[in-house]
Amino acid sequence: MAWDFSTDAEFQEKLDWVERFCQEKIEPLDFVFPHAVRWPDPVVKGYVRELQQEVKDQGLWAIFLDKDLGGPGFGQLKLALLNEVIGRYAGAPSMFGAAAPDTGNMEILAAYGTEEQKKRWLEPLLNQDMFSAYSMTEPQGGSDPNLFKTHAERDGDEWIINGEKWFTSAGRVADLLFVMCTNGMFVVPRTTPGVEIMPEPRNHNHIVYRDVRVPRDHLLGPENGAKVLAQRRLGGGRIHHAMRTIAQCKLAFDIMCERALSRESHGGLIAEHQMVQEKIAESYAAIKMLRLFVLETAWKIDQTSTLEARTDIAAVKFTMAKVLREVSYNALHILGSLGTTDLTPIQAMYASAPTMGIADGVDEVHKATVARRVLRGYRPHEGYWPTEYIPAKREEAWRRMRPVLDARPDLARAAEKYASRR
Repeated sequence: MAWDFSTDAEFQEKLDWVERFCQEKIEPLDFVFPHAVRWPDPVVKGYVRELQQEVKDQGLWAIFLDKDLGGPGFGQLKLALLNEVIGRYAGAPSMFGAAAPDTGNMEILAAYGTEEQKKRWLEPLLNQDMFSAYSMTEPQGGSDPNLFKTHAERDGDEWIINGEKWFTSAGRVADLLFVMCTNGMFVVPRTTPGVEIMPEPRNHNHIVYRDVRVPRDHLLGPENGAKVLAQRRLGGGRIHHAMRTIAQCKLAFDIMCERALSRESHGGLIAEHQMVQEKIAESYAAIKMLRLFVLETAWKIDQTSTLEARTDIAAVKFTMAKVLREVSYNALHILGSLGTTDLTPIQAMYASAPTMGIADGVDEVHKATVARRVLRGYRPHEGYWPTEYIPAKREEAWRRMRPVLDARPDLARAAEKYASRR
């Protein structure tokens, strides 16, 4: 038997260290210096570097990268367990060198970049001397690459990029933009002439690329290979989002349970009211099921590949959004009016749930993908009736049992007697 739901003692020590580190150092830093890794103040930056060195000393820096790509090579299962802790604290992914969108961009750079590209871009990204954004979706085509129009034209030793991208998260504050064109993936410095960032939206940017010229060596991976790179990037990103979503759901659940035991209404604690108990019980079960699904999917990726686990990754993606929405909604209701304010994390968590159902591909697309891939493992039945049609199965059972009944008259009589009663 290979089934085992335990964590080995050595890695559990790592998880315990991460929990203490996040509680004692990262959470206070988040409140005093939000987004501390991006602060230009050298004093703040110096303190951030001190904390990050503690992470590096533990061998926990850039935890998402495999060993052959320059990371610790924990694999997806251990990464899931780490993200369960890290995902609870807003600033923790950055402090561990594992914050989106940089993680996905670094992964494809590590996997497909030339040595010169890695030196120029990957090392600064890993050291957080640079930050990046992923410029993929478009106003008219969403995330469907078959509808993309952004294109790069060769002109001597340069590429000229023209097109429009929508919802490039953190594009405004990025140093590098990873631009998905119809004929390749390109690395574009944000300050390149022709890169026009629209005023709105503020955080997930609308960017126009107008005659943007980049050198020939800014193509990442093969020409016309953007779809392959995107799948490599997004497959990992989806499972990582799911891992951190578990942490957010558990945070909401902790807040919910604490409040239920602290607040009184109608002559008793609200924890004693059955409708509150229903919300707690359903949230508990939903989180448990999501967690086991994510961990199994992470294990499958470790045993095979992201491509082989594609069906489960897609299923995890739409399931995590549903569970986050339901659990945060339950927590919001149990908190009452306080839950609708920005005085706890719950309101922001609930507001982010629809985004989780759209980011990295809308849930409806992933549901259709799962259904199509699952149905490949089935075949239509013959004739009018399904395989489990009881009259046909009964008739077949009698046929298969006939040699036994012929050899055992006493058993045959019992079978006939039972059949006559029907």
